Amino acid sequence: MIQFLTKRFIGLIFVILGVTFITFIMGYFAPGNPIRAMMGDHYNRVLEAQLRHAYGLDLPWYQQYYNFLMHLVRFDFGTSFKYANRPVWDILKDGVPISAELSLWALILQVVIGVPLGIFSALKANTWVDTLNMTVALVIYAIPVFILAVTAQLIIVWLDKATGGSWPVSQWGTPWAYSWDDLQYKIVPIIVYAAAGLAYFARLARTSMLEVLRQDYVRTARAKGLHERVVIYRHALRNAMIPLVTVIGLSIGFLVTGAFFIEYIFSIPGIAKITLDSINNLDYPVIQGTTVLLAVGVVFGNLISDLLYTVVDPRIKTE
Repeated sequence: MIQFLTKRFIGLIFVILGVTFITFIMGYFAPGNPIRAMMGDHYNRVLEAQLRHAYGLDLPWYQQYYNFLMHLVRFDFGTSFKYANRPVWDILKDGVPISAELSLWALILQVVIGVPLGIFSALKANTWVDTLNMTVALVIYAIPVFILAVTAQLIIVWLDKATGGSWPVSQWGTPWAYSWDDLQYKIVPIIVYAAAGLAYFARLARTSMLEVLRQDYVRTARAKGLHERVVIYRHALRNAMIPLVTVIGLSIGFLVTGAFFIEYIFSIPGIAKITLDSINNLDYPVIQGTTVLLAVGVVFGNLISDLLYTVVDPRIKTE
């Protein structure tokens, strides 16, 4: 196990190096002048030169990248271009808990509802129940998430006008607080974000379960006279979960940075809003910070998947 974790940690380092290098090069050669954008109407050529020197932008690209890596080793993402002398992590730390809360609850709904729904459809394969479930899942999965979000907002506005209510259509409330006032902000974005993923989990669980049910060892178990419940839960379900574990691990990796459309449409002050604002402002240190978070999350999500493999199927060794 130690050898396995060591290999994964080394892989994490190379992934972060690759991602940060690509992000840095794209920002370095991107059109626009972040310092001039930061100065706005107060542009001054002498002050621009001073700021470029202060931020190290007058150095060769390889020296800039090296400086970035040295700061990253100390868990320092650098200083924002847009907000003078404000560390990038100071900007990100307010959005990370909100994005993590939104994505975590959405993932829980996807797994808790989607997987059992897909397994139930597999057990009722080619019946009207299966057809209905998979048709609804396919329709939901085919609709872009931003269409679902806008539709949900229109429904809320219509209901508010019809009932005289005041259900909010934007913002988030207090992170990780669940009073009724906070839940009013959170319920709809979580459900919308969970909807498309729920449909995907349902279809994947159905496909995986059907494939396992056709295997020889399942037919053998039935031929031995085992109860159908034992065949399903002891022999089929565990093996059917292996592909799902992969997807769950990757979903965990995207917890913080995977809800960009939802956050943007519902005006949720999470990582998405911070990232989009930084793109508009050419604030490359913030963009690099969110990219590093995404890369680290994906790698650790894969690590969690590999570890879960050994729980689902002990025959798979982490070597």
